[in-house]
Amino acid sequence: MDHKSQVRARVWAELNKVAVPDSRFHFDFGEFIADFTGGEDACARLTAHAYYRNAKLIFIAPDNCIERLRLQALRDGKLVLMTTYSIKRGFWVLDPARIAAADYAYASTLDGMERCGQPVTLAQIAGMPTVDYLVTGTGAINHEGVRFGKGHGFFDAEWGMLYQLGRVTPQSKVAAVVHDCQVLCEELHPDVFDTVADVIFTPTRTIEVATPHKPTCGVIWDRLNAHMYATIPPLQELRSMGL
Repeated sequence: MDHKSQVRARVWAELNKVAVPDSRFHFDFGEFIADFTGGEDACARLTAHAYYRNAKLIFIAPDNCIERLRLQALRDGKLVLMTTYSIKRGFWVLDPARIAAADYAYASTLDGMERCGQPVTLAQIAGMPTVDYLVTGTGAINHEGVRFGKGHGFFDAEWGMLYQLGRVTPQSKVAAVVHDCQVLCEELHPDVFDTVADVIFTPTRTIEVATPHKPTCGVIWDRLNAHMYATIPPLQELRSMGL
């Protein structure tokens, strides 16, 4: 196995002890980012943090461990930008002003998002305000904020698209929500397109990253997986925009 695969395998063995299984993927952490014991406490740390309190438009990844965050963001009146699972049906906006409060919980799920939210093209996103904050789950992360996800590269592709649209910059704040067992005290070797976190929230800790280095390469077309390009319409739209 390569470096990233070795790290993931080691962390996932520990995560299996505290993870909440998914009805579609069971404990296959290569297919989904799991919720975990103590997830409520990690979310509470995030919502108490200044990055969240000051944000008006938040990108929240379609991960199981932050479904409750999408719900809380709607309750707090924040505009939520997110994608469908694997980005195959694109980006969506959840606007709490356009969703009945009784439907917030349903809207925060992947199924409910598509019934309660509005789909948005990249051209429409380009006309929106800049994204104040991005939140994701991940597979493994170290104290320098270097994160290894499932291995598909979806969050890095989302960052790359938003970066090329000018909706995020190297100063945009990124948070990772993980269990303590996913935080490693060791060096991890990121690729040039890997998105580093500014802050890490676990059930017991808030870890501030001193010098997070964000990718500024956007989507690297000659390194993009052909299957991703063929199955993710926003990537095709970005290419057609000449960005």
